Amino acid sequence: MGLRRLSVRPEDFGELNVGVGVGVKGRGQSRANTWHNVLVSMQKRTKILVAELEGRSPVEPFPSLVIGADGVEAKGSYAEAQAMFLSPDESKIKELVNVLKEKKIGVVAHFYMDPEVQGVLTAAQKQWPNIHISDSLVMADTAVKMAEAGCQYITVLGVDFMSENVRAILDQAGFEKVGVYRMSNEQIGCSLADAAESPTYMQFLERASRSPPSLHVIYINTSLQTKACGHEVVPTITCTSSNVVQTILQAFAQIPDVNIWYGPDSYMGANIAELFHQMAKLTDEEISEIHPEHNRNSIKSLLPRVHYYQDGACIVHDMFGNEVVEKIKELYCDAFLTAHFEVPGEMFSLAMEAKRRGMGVVGSTQNILDFFKSRVQDALDRDLDDHLQFVLGTESGMITSIVAAVRGLLSSPAYLSRKSRVTVEVVFPVSSDSISKTKLNSSEGVNSSIANDLAKLTVVPGVTTGEGCSIHGGCASCPYMKMNTLSSLLNISHELPDSENALCGYQASRFNATTPLGKSIAEVGCEPILHMRHFQARRQLPEKLVHQILMRSNDGAAVS
Repeated sequence: MGLRRLSVRPEDFGELNVGVGVGVKGRGQSRANTWHNVLVSMQKRTKILVAELEGRSPVEPFPSLVIGADGVEAKGSYAEAQAMFLSPDESKIKELVNVLKEKKIGVVAHFYMDPEVQGVLTAAQKQWPNIHISDSLVMADTAVKMAEAGCQYITVLGVDFMSENVRAILDQAGFEKVGVYRMSNEQIGCSLADAAESPTYMQFLERASRSPPSLHVIYINTSLQTKACGHEVVPTITCTSSNVVQTILQAFAQIPDVNIWYGPDSYMGANIAELFHQMAKLTDEEISEIHPEHNRNSIKSLLPRVHYYQDGACIVHDMFGNEVVEKIKELYCDAFLTAHFEVPGEMFSLAMEAKRRGMGVVGSTQNILDFFKSRVQDALDRDLDDHLQFVLGTESGMITSIVAAVRGLLSSPAYLSRKSRVTVEVVFPVSSDSISKTKLNSSEGVNSSIANDLAKLTVVPGVTTGEGCSIHGGCASCPYMKMNTLSSLLNISHELPDSENALCGYQASRFNATTPLGKSIAEVGCEPILHMRHFQARRQLPEKLVHQILMRSNDGAAVS
């Protein structure tokens, strides 16, 4: 007797009478999502049983890390390498705290540092509050607060445009005498930021200038020079992955016929366009929950006027290809899925589908971290034994922040007093195309026990060594991010104050050069950031920016 496949869609559950009162907003959809999630789990288990009956070998799972109240358990070589750094060297913590306190040094670091660095910084925070790990937007703001608290120096762990932003914002806040130091005397670059400095990107903006009214929405992870030069061609506002959608929607709300030109990240651009196409299928009520001034008609009307740069990519996100997505569908369809806006479309669409049924999040690193904390807290509130599984659809560098947050919840006195136990498994989805053969020197910088483990491996997850990445994968393994070492931070801190100018090459750049129109790069480059700050504070584009958009002449001449 043959088997017939029963096709059931999520929306089919909306027709079921599940005992939810009519008019109770959201509850019917929530209950339908629950039924759908049960179906997904049943389908997964059925496929596993069928594979066993047919004698097929089980699919090898992705490496993962299991977090519990008592610690972490690594699964697979990739996760093990991450876990090795989650118990930082106590002597390094003590040395760092002592020198930072003595010399009044603040530390701002990006999420995607090497896990060893993040581990030490996270532990040191408990003894010296002027240490902060965040995304690039918050780094400069936090540096100002540290200067206000009395810090005489700020050390920046990130790429050069981050230290440039910190320097410029400190100067604008009146802290010109506070020193800002990078972790290398060589360039600490970024492939995406570099893409925005190419001739093709300027051609992209020149095309925008010939299509008024236009607004250039540029990712915050670019240099001040890029922001300044772009702003002189097309009115510009910066964005992050967490506010880009709202920025664009608000621009269309205030200037309905505006053209949006987003860059330089082509992955995020494609995902934004896909997101708006999916929004066009929602109801007016659902769309208004995303932005109160939009409906289905307005979303449909903006679709042809959203343009994005198509030549800016990062090899990190190539890890999330079709092969990875197929394995996620097979093994992790009932897990929580997380995706950064920058991941390629396949992973993005999968996470969007999970988000619709309450099992996923698509957004910034902070959005992903908040999602972890929210779901773990929900499990703790149920007071039942549970095992939560999350697929981490972004660079694995933020695992330290995730572990710290989850361990904090699982180690709380209120939770430990209960009998129930919750564990959290973080899955690292790495494509088989993204592997590297180990070499004798691949274990440099790690202790002997890790080196011995690496020596036993034929390949390790991650993009090829020739492209500058190691077993960790992601921006945390980017060759530029790898320049932000713990030893560099300690050496620079011990050298301060730099009375003999030995650290001259480590100082963050001040932009004394001018734009093509003869204005200060720092002044013009900061304006798009200030436009974004205004938007974040008031949820409106500033009047000055709207004026610049509407009054920009057809030949692209700047309007002050």
